[in-house]
Amino acid sequence: MTRIVTFGEVMLRLKSPGFERLLQSPVLEATYGGAEANVAVSLAQFGLPVSFVSALPANRPGESAISEIRKFGVDTSFIRRAGDRMGIYFLDSGWFHISGVTPAISASAAALSLEAVKSARSKGITVSCDYNYRKNLWRYGKKAPEIMREIVSHATVGIANEEDCQKALGVEIEGSGKREAGSGKGESETLDFERYSRLAEKVLKEFPNLEKQVITLRESHSADNNGWSAILHNRKKSLESTRYEITNIVDRVGAGDSFAAGFIYGLITYRDDQRALEFAAAASCLKHSIPGDFNRVDVAEVEALVKGEGSGRVQR
Repeated sequence: MTRIVTFGEVMLRLKSPGFERLLQSPVLEATYGGAEANVAVSLAQFGLPVSFVSALPANRPGESAISEIRKFGVDTSFIRRAGDRMGIYFLDSGWFHISGVTPAISASAAALSLEAVKSARSKGITVSCDYNYRKNLWRYGKKAPEIMREIVSHATVGIANEEDCQKALGVEIEGSGKREAGSGKGESETLDFERYSRLAEKVLKEFPNLEKQVITLRESHSADNNGWSAILHNRKKSLESTRYEITNIVDRVGAGDSFAAGFIYGLITYRDDQRALEFAAAASCLKHSIPGDFNRVDVAEVEALVKGEGSGRVQR
């Protein structure tokens, strides 16, 4: 069976209870998360062997983070115990979120990321990369495209939203991402899938090493009501996933990571791009109903949603 390795930072997440504002009461919920750790946990939940590589301090928070990741079945034996502190981020229910992306943390983290993808490709290993642009982390004298374009040049599968393509790679196309649904005045707008397909094509053209490019599409009607879907271009054609209307969102942090994990699982398990895309969209859709960074759903739950009613409305 294919073994998967993810590499990145783990952070301590401190969240206000329920729908309170941050520090409205003197209580914060402490959990752990981080893009690559989230992907590892999801893949383990789907029954795939996965290892997580990182560095954590040899103290109580570091030990607790490792225990939390390990309990999902993720191999943590390659985590190095080093340093005195781990990253912390704060979250309230308005979903203002500043996340970590390994190459953005520091010059040394960027260099190690590049070394890792080069080593993986030299061994014929498939490399997936979520471009995940976080402007508040690029503070060490390099702009994101200077680093990310070289890293992506060694990837085989790319995952991103439109802003990630623009800000992390410097790839963009003209026009709005919305179009009118119908011909009359006052008609609602829908996502322009053709435009996003062209964006994926442009990324593939600039990075001939990429075999597939996924663009995730979020329609933010309000903080707790989003449309969710994705497209995939595999150099032969562009595919669209089911569109989900997600209401009463509980926690959308980690949704992109759960999509990446679902897509990796789908590619490995189904060997079919459309099925992989549908599995990923459904897995990340379900994540919106689960508190915390980690997606605590299994394959049967995801497949049940994939096989659900055609409207794409989520029922849990």
